[in-house]
Amino acid sequence: MSFSALTINENEENIALNIEEKTIDTLSQGEVVIQVAYSSVNYKDSLAVKPNGGVIRTYPMIPGIDLSGTVLSSQDDRFKKSDKVLVTGYGLGVTHTGGFAQIARVPAEWVVPLPENLSLKEAMLFGTAGFTAALSVQALEQHGLSQNKEATILVTGASGGVGTLAIAMLKKLGYGNIIALSRKKTVTDSLKKIGAAEVLLLDEFMPEKIKPLAKQTIDFAIDTVGGDVTCALLPQLSYGGNIAICGNAAGIKLNTTVLPFILRGTNLLGIDSVNVPMPQRVAIWQRLATDLNVSQQALTNEISLEELPTIFEQLQSGTHHGRTIVKMK
Repeated sequence: MSFSALTINENEENIALNIEEKTIDTLSQGEVVIQVAYSSVNYKDSLAVKPNGGVIRTYPMIPGIDLSGTVLSSQDDRFKKSDKVLVTGYGLGVTHTGGFAQIARVPAEWVVPLPENLSLKEAMLFGTAGFTAALSVQALEQHGLSQNKEATILVTGASGGVGTLAIAMLKKLGYGNIIALSRKKTVTDSLKKIGAAEVLLLDEFMPEKIKPLAKQTIDFAIDTVGGDVTCALLPQLSYGGNIAICGNAAGIKLNTTVLPFILRGTNLLGIDSVNVPMPQRVAIWQRLATDLNVSQQALTNEISLEELPTIFEQLQSGTHHGRTIVKMK
C-alpha cells in the first residue's frame, strides 16, 4: 500500500521538499495507523522546512505537527478500526513522521478520540493553534479573568492562527474589551469582525524606550510572539495582571526587569502545547467542541499537499493570516 506524503530531505546545507510515494514501513513506529483526513499548518511547521530552523534534527522527515483522521488498524485496545481521532504535539512531525501525509502511524499514547460535536475538519481548523489558544484562555481564566468580564485583554500577533482563534474564543466567552495587536494594517476589519474591540498597530504600541514600569493599561494578555513585544507589554500590566505567553516569533530573549513582578504582582504564565498530559489534553479538546468552539468564526484557507510550500513562505515572511488546513485526497 503506497500513499503520498510531503517529505523533507537535507542536501548538504539545503533543504528539499518533495511529494513522494511512501509505504507504511517507512513511517515511524506506533500502535495506531490512521488514514489522515486533514492536517493544519502552524508557524512551527514553517520552521521545520527552513534550513537551521531548529525543529527537524534527522532526515528524511514527513513534517506536520497536527492531523485528524480515521483509524485503519490498532494494536491498542483503546482504539479500533473506523474510530475518528486526532493527534497534535508530542514528537509528531518533528522526531516522528507527521501529518502531511495520507497515512500516519503514531503511538497510542498520543491519540485523542475526536470529541462529539466536532468534525475531523473542525479539529484541524483548531489544530495546535486552537489548542494553544484554548490553553492560554484557560490559564488566564484560572488567574482571575473569569471574574472580570470587563477586563482589558491584549492579544499579540493577532492575525496569526493562535491570535485569531484566541480573539474569537474570548469574544464567545463574553469578553468585550479585546485589543488586537498586529503589525498589519490590512487585517483591521477582519480582526474586528471576529471580536476585537480595537486594533492597535505594533508601531503605535512599541515605545522608543521601554521603561521598567509604565502606565497600567492592560489587565490580561495572550502573547504569541515574545521578544521585545513581551518586554514592552510587561511594564503596562495592571496590578495583579497576567500574560499567557505561548510563542517566540519575535525572538526568545527577554530583556526586562523584576519590577512588574515584585511591585505590581504580575504573572508571566508559560503555555506549552507539546507535552500536555492526556487528561488535560482531552479536557481542552472537549472545550474546543463546546464553549470554545469558534470554528464558524475561524479565518480559514483550505489547500492540498502540493500547495504547502507557498504557505510556508507566507508564514516565514509574516504575510500569512488566520488558519490554513490541508485536505488529503
